[in-house]
Amino acid sequence: MTQTVERTLEEPRWVLCPGCATPVYGRRWQRNLHVCPECGRYTPLSARRRLALLVDDGHYEPLDLDARSEDPLGFVDTVPYPARLAEARARTGLHEAVLCARGRVGGAPAVLAVMDFRFLGGSLGSAVGELITLAAEVALAERTPLVIVSASGGARMQEGVLSLMQMAKTAAALGQLDEAGVLTVSLVTDPTYGGVAASFATLCDVILAEPGARLGFAGRRVIEQTIREKLPPEFQTAEFLRERGVVDRIVPRARQRTEIGRLLRAAADAGTPEPAPAPDAAATVRDPHRLPEADAWEQVRRARDLSRPTTLDYLATAFTDFLELHGDRISGDCPSVVGGLARLAGRPVVVIGQQKGHTAAELARRNFGMPMPSGYRKAARLMRLAEKLRLPVVTLVDTPGAFPGADAEERGQAVAIAENLRLMSSLTVAVVTVVIGEGGSGGALGLAVANRVLAFGSAVYSVISAEGCAAILWKDPAAAPRAAAALRVTARDLLRLGVVDGVLVEPDGGTGADPSAAADALRRAVAEALRELDGLTPAQLRADRRGRFRQYGSALTVESELRSMTGPRR
Repeated sequence: MTQTVERTLEEPRWVLCPGCATPVYGRRWQRNLHVCPECGRYTPLSARRRLALLVDDGHYEPLDLDARSEDPLGFVDTVPYPARLAEARARTGLHEAVLCARGRVGGAPAVLAVMDFRFLGGSLGSAVGELITLAAEVALAERTPLVIVSASGGARMQEGVLSLMQMAKTAAALGQLDEAGVLTVSLVTDPTYGGVAASFATLCDVILAEPGARLGFAGRRVIEQTIREKLPPEFQTAEFLRERGVVDRIVPRARQRTEIGRLLRAAADAGTPEPAPAPDAAATVRDPHRLPEADAWEQVRRARDLSRPTTLDYLATAFTDFLELHGDRISGDCPSVVGGLARLAGRPVVVIGQQKGHTAAELARRNFGMPMPSGYRKAARLMRLAEKLRLPVVTLVDTPGAFPGADAEERGQAVAIAENLRLMSSLTVAVVTVVIGEGGSGGALGLAVANRVLAFGSAVYSVISAEGCAAILWKDPAAAPRAAAALRVTARDLLRLGVVDGVLVEPDGGTGADPSAAADALRRAVAEALRELDGLTPAQLRADRRGRFRQYGSALTVESELRSMTGPRR
């Protein structure tokens, strides 16, 4: 039976905000979705209200799932456990602390499991764990994305160690959805702690959070008592955790249905690519002899020109419907790497790129496009999501190189890059890379193990910067122009060496002179490359990519490269 938002007989005429103590007119409070219009404080929603907020038109179908709370320990504190359950049921109208339903979110079908903090603090007991698991099994059987809304103080103490076991049980259920390629989305609300935080709330593919929502394994008071230190006010908040790579996005209530719907549609609908434009042989050059000789050092300078469009510029022009995802779920959210879900010529893709900037302030904030290990690990997480959802991966390369600082080394810079190389070589979805500016060393290659590698005409790609090569081999940084020429970094050289498969002709004056034309060239070239790869099976895509990189340095390839540079032997 379809249900809509719960209605109480008497809505309060005035509500006192628990944050700023401002009285708010009841209808205004309802219109503002229980968010204080004065201080922005988010107050909890019941499970039914939450469901009505998330699903289209407020209509959802409760799942008929059988899970009963028992009293396995005969637990009594000041009140017997069965009496606490009875009181919670009478007060909330719910059988347990989670309500599971089917509905459509932004037009896409979903199975939803929504927790209610009013029911014994949203604690994770055996029935809650069973209901979450059953909802996951429904999603698995129907191959429908699972959306979990968490609100919990942790495991239910009255059920002892059996409540602890629910963490592993629900984690295994989400693992089955991973294996089946079914999208999972977590919406963290305040508060989410303990066993819920350490299981299904943080195991989903995408973690969204309400502003100010607190998430953690141990509560603030416990931590302060343990370490004998005062924690900062923002500790464990959604904003704090996004900076540290745990949360993908912070989403206000008014936008939650829209953003979750975008995620669900990307997973559920492979999309129909737009009609292929007529091939433009002049736009993408595959024969190096058609490209003019270029001064290598001048090309390095053009590749670094701050007027050139950045990854974010292309995401706003060549792609559509970009939804940025944040964090590596381990240590941070590197600003030098951006990525998320987008559409290219009507096709859902996962897109990842290195981000520099146009101004000194943005360059500093983005670390000059030099990723930390967390940037490569964020990219790896997004590529694994693409693999799970069977979406192509598009990467945009523009970096002087991976950040060479002590902090990066301590966090495993070399390991992070190496793991990306292995991961990308193993992906069974199509991967297309475009070098849009600088392709600096292993920092660039960490995002460029692709089936097709393209480059703009003024882009460069090299094992080391020209300045670095000059300092090491010529003992003189001023020899950078000679080093650039010796390293053969130009697009013409890269095409001749087989390092790139095609060169995108730039507008007169470069990509910065006509960003719109550059975006159109990139969109056409990547769409065409993806179409070329559409006929390959997952195994063939992997084999194609491995074969592409296997050839470099082989005797046959070296001989071919020498002939290309010097002309045929006589």
